[in-house]
Amino acid sequence: MWREELRHNIRTVEQLRKYIALTPREERQIKRAIEHHPMSITRYYMSLIDKNDPHDPLKKMIIPSIDELDLSGSYDPSGEITNTVLPGLQHKYAPTALILTTNRCTAYCRYCFRKRLVGLPTEEIIQKFDEAVKYITQHTEINNVLLSGGDPFTLSTNIIKNFVEKLVVIPHLKFIRFGSKTPVMAPDRISEDEDLLSLLQHYSLRRRKIYVSTQFNHPRELTKKSIRAVNKLIRRSIAVNNQTVLLKGVNDNPDTMADLQNMLAGIGVIPYYVFQCRPVKRVKYSFQVPIVRGLEIMREAKRKCSGYSKRFRYVMSHRTGKIEILAIMGREIYFKYHEAKDPQNNSRFFRRKVDPLGGWLDDFPVIK
Repeated sequence: MWREELRHNIRTVEQLRKYIALTPREERQIKRAIEHHPMSITRYYMSLIDKNDPHDPLKKMIIPSIDELDLSGSYDPSGEITNTVLPGLQHKYAPTALILTTNRCTAYCRYCFRKRLVGLPTEEIIQKFDEAVKYITQHTEINNVLLSGGDPFTLSTNIIKNFVEKLVVIPHLKFIRFGSKTPVMAPDRISEDEDLLSLLQHYSLRRRKIYVSTQFNHPRELTKKSIRAVNKLIRRSIAVNNQTVLLKGVNDNPDTMADLQNMLAGIGVIPYYVFQCRPVKRVKYSFQVPIVRGLEIMREAKRKCSGYSKRFRYVMSHRTGKIEILAIMGREIYFKYHEAKDPQNNSRFFRRKVDPLGGWLDDFPVIK
């Protein structure tokens, strides 16, 4: 059923016109944008958009705009290509292997940091899973695997089962993670697939703990259907955490951010990270919030959060590592390596000069 529903995704301007009013100019702009990066929107997610609000935050996240023609930034600001050890397998941090299982998602977010490959022909996704398993088996420092993409839950349950079965027998793996926006974009794919739920439960209880890392960015995404999907995972012993992205015009105010984190904690989802939006081509200009402003938002939001909902860290995935953004003191901004490509940098604190408009580590001058 879920596959049939995804076949009805909105992919053309002609289809989009049936759901929202578009001026001829807007139609031309959207067509220009999807020449470079395709559009795909589930009918479920489209139903959440306020069609009368031209600045609706959900609309901004999923419907292409003329801003995507701005080429500022990089298609790979986190250096994923340099961490690729074989097609579809990345090994940036010693304990973690990342497998790009597919280039497809249930829907295509306009701010996607893997815009270079999602929905497009690519050689970056895994071709020979057995080779990835062999690499992970040989590297005993790896204690967890992240299955990402694209979205691994767009794959058939049988394929997912094959992946998990080959990973759980590796003795030094302690847990397996799935990175998926399916609970947000197509929650019925989870709620209505008893085979998938049983599979995840079986291995999470008996072999290796399984986590689902999802991405709710706005309180309105927490609907009855999405909460039902989350509840079904949690009841099957699957831990669910959330990785929000700070996005201009979406959640860049303390009230929205606090409401989101409080609601997530209220349904048993662990607030994990709030990511600084990466300076991706066709994304940076329209979605990135200056880090100085981001720190203000996080500080004010945490004041409105309970102990459980304020556990998230404000971080950026820089090419040198996952960097926690801590605070500003005077004219200096302080950071800490939460994870580092160079293990010697793990947990290291450092500082840079403040740039009020800086949106990425490279924008802040080094203090000599």
